[in-house]
Amino acid sequence: MGGSVGSAVESTDAADFSHAAPVTVRMLGPLAILRGSEPVPLPASRKVRALFAYLALAPHPPTRSHLCELLWDVPNDPRGELRWSLSKIRRIVGDAGRIGTEGDTVRLDLSGCHVDALQLDGIARQGIAVQSLPALCQMADGFAGEFLDGFTLDRSPAFNAWLVAQRRHYRGLQTGVLEHLVDHLGEAESGLYLERWAALSPLDERVHARLLRMLARQQRVQEGKSHLDAVIRLFDQEGLDSAPLREVWREAVAQPPRLVPAQAIIAADAVAPGTVQPAPHHGSIAVIPFADESGAPRLRGGVADALVHDVITRLAKLRSLFVISQGSTFALHDRNVSPNEAGRLLNVDYVVDGSIRRSPGHLAVQVELAEVRTGRIVWADILSHSIDDAFLVLDEIGNRIVATVASEIETVERNRAILKPPNSLDAWEAHHRGLWHMYRFNKQDNDTAQHFFAQALTIDPTFARAYAGLSFTHFQNAFQGWAERRSEVDHALRAAGQGLMIDDRNPAAHLAMGRALWLRGSYDQTLRELETSVNLSPNFALGHYTLGFVHSQAGDPETAIAAADQSRRLSPYDPLLFGMLGSRAMALIRLGRFDEAAAAGVTAASRPNAHAHIAAIATLALSFAGRLDEAHVTLATIRAALPGYGMSHFLSAMQLGPDDQALFREAARRIGMDDG
Repeated sequence: MGGSVGSAVESTDAADFSHAAPVTVRMLGPLAILRGSEPVPLPASRKVRALFAYLALAPHPPTRSHLCELLWDVPNDPRGELRWSLSKIRRIVGDAGRIGTEGDTVRLDLSGCHVDALQLDGIARQGIAVQSLPALCQMADGFAGEFLDGFTLDRSPAFNAWLVAQRRHYRGLQTGVLEHLVDHLGEAESGLYLERWAALSPLDERVHARLLRMLARQQRVQEGKSHLDAVIRLFDQEGLDSAPLREVWREAVAQPPRLVPAQAIIAADAVAPGTVQPAPHHGSIAVIPFADESGAPRLRGGVADALVHDVITRLAKLRSLFVISQGSTFALHDRNVSPNEAGRLLNVDYVVDGSIRRSPGHLAVQVELAEVRTGRIVWADILSHSIDDAFLVLDEIGNRIVATVASEIETVERNRAILKPPNSLDAWEAHHRGLWHMYRFNKQDNDTAQHFFAQALTIDPTFARAYAGLSFTHFQNAFQGWAERRSEVDHALRAAGQGLMIDDRNPAAHLAMGRALWLRGSYDQTLRELETSVNLSPNFALGHYTLGFVHSQAGDPETAIAAADQSRRLSPYDPLLFGMLGSRAMALIRLGRFDEAAAAGVTAASRPNAHAHIAAIATLALSFAGRLDEAHVTLATIRAALPGYGMSHFLSAMQLGPDDQALFREAARRIGMDDG
C-alpha cells in the first residue's frame, strides 16, 4: 500500500484474512491472541512477542534504532532482524492491525483489535469509580495473572526494565478494579475477586485480612487456617510481620457467625495495622522509585533514584501534603509492589511514578500522577531535555514535576470539595472549598471563601495554610477596594501571623505575611518574607509570582520578569496566571519595552478570572505601545463593569514610585483614563 513521500505503510496481506473474525489481544496474563474464539499460534521467537507487546503499548512511535537497542544484543544485522520480526507480527494480527512507518519510526495500529491492557488503561483514565459494576466484572473476569505472565527475555536489560515497570503499572490497575468490586458487590459475588486480588498482591496485608474475615464469617475455618499458614510463611520469607494477621484471624473466629453489611466490612478494613495515618487535614502522596529504561543495570543511587529523592524532598518542603518517606516507598518497590498497590498499602491519596530514558546528550522522563482511591490518572507527561549540564537538567525536571503535581492535586481537591454539602466538609475539604471561591476574584466569592477558611480553622486550629488563605481574602478586600483598607490590612496581618506561629517553615505562611506587609508599605520586610518563602520551597510558584509582583512596581524590573517567568514555568495553568503576566507587563513598561508589555498585558486580561486592575495594566500597556484604539476598547470593557474606573483606583491598589506614577498617568491621559 502506498503512502505519502517519506513514509510507508507496512500492512498485513488482506488476502490472507479477508474473512477474519475480530481479534482479541490478551496481555493481562500470558500473552494470547484470539481470532473470534480461536487462539492464534504465536511465533516461537520471544523477540517477536516482546516487540509486539512493546509496540502495542508504545505511547509514541519508537524509532527503529531504539527498537534494535531494546531487543537485540549486538546482532549482525539488527535492522534485518527487526524487519523479519515485523513480518511475523503482520501474520498474527491480520487485517485487524497495521504496522506503519514514518521516517525512522514504527507504529503498530491495533485499533481493529480488542486489547485488554489498553482497555484497562482507558478505564483508569476515566476513573474506576465511574464505571458500571457489570463492565468492571467483565474486565476482571479476563484477568489471568500479571502482565505478560511467565514471559522472560534473556540479555535484553532495557526491555526487562520496561517489562518490570509495566507489570507494576498493570498490577496496580488490576488491584484497583478488584478492590472496587470487593467493596461494592455482595459477599457471595465478591469472593472470587477477593481471591484474585490476594493472588495479584500477595504482600498486601489488607487483602489477606479481608479474606480471612470472609472465610471466618462463612465458617470455612479449615480454609482460613490453611490460608493464614501460607501467608505467614510468605511474610516470614520477605521479612514482614505477620502478627497483625494472626490477630485478625483470632478475632474473626471468636465472633459468632453473623451477616455483616458490606459497608461495615469496608469500615473495619479501612485502616490496616501498621499503615501510616496522615494528619486529618492533609492530602497524602507517595513517590515511587522511577524505572531506568536506559538499558544499564539497575543500581541504587543512580539518576532515577536521585530524581525521586529530590521530588520527595521538594514536595515535603511545600508543606501542603503529607509525603511518605523515601525509605518506605523504596522498600515496597524492591518487593516489586506496583505504584497503586503501594499507595493503598501506605494509605495515601495519590502516587507519583515514572521512568527515565537516557541517550547520548538527551534525557527523557515519563511521569504520572494517579489517584489511589479511583485509579484515575490525574496527570501524565513526558519531560524531555538535552543534557548540557546533567545536574541542571535534573533540577529543572524536578521543579516541573513538583510544581505540577502540587497544582494538579490542588485542582482535583478544589473541584471535589465544591461538590460536597458544606456541612459535611472536614478541614482539608473546607480549605479547598475556600480556594475554589477565592480564585474567582469577585467580592461575593471572596466573602464565601472567608467563611470556608474560618470553617476549616474551627475544625482544625493548627491548619497553617487555611490561615494563609484567610489572610489572602483580607488582602483582596484591601487591594480591590471591597472594604475599608486599614482594618482589612490589620486582619490580613493577624491571620498571616497566626499561620507563622503554627508553622514558621511553611512557605505559604511567609507568603501571606509578605503580602500583608506589602499592603502596609513595609517594602524591605516584604522582600525578606517573600525570599524566605521561596528559599524554604524553590518550587513554590506563588512565592516567585509575588516576588515578581512586588519588584514590578517598586523594585528591579529585570528581577520581576525573571520571577514572573519562573512562576509560569513552575505552574503554567495557575489560577493566578493573569497576575504573573500582569507583573511581567508592568516590569516591561518600566523598562520601556512597550510592545512586549502590551502582548503580556492583553494575554493577562484575556484570562477568565482576571480582575479590573489586570485589565487596566493591559489598557495602559496598549497606550504606551501606541495601540490607542485597542486601549479605548479595553477601557470601555472595564468601565462597563466598574463605571468611573480611573487612575485613582489603579494607583491606590499599586505601589509605584513618583516617577513611575507620572509615567503611567501620561499613558492614561492619552486614552481618557485619567481622573484628575
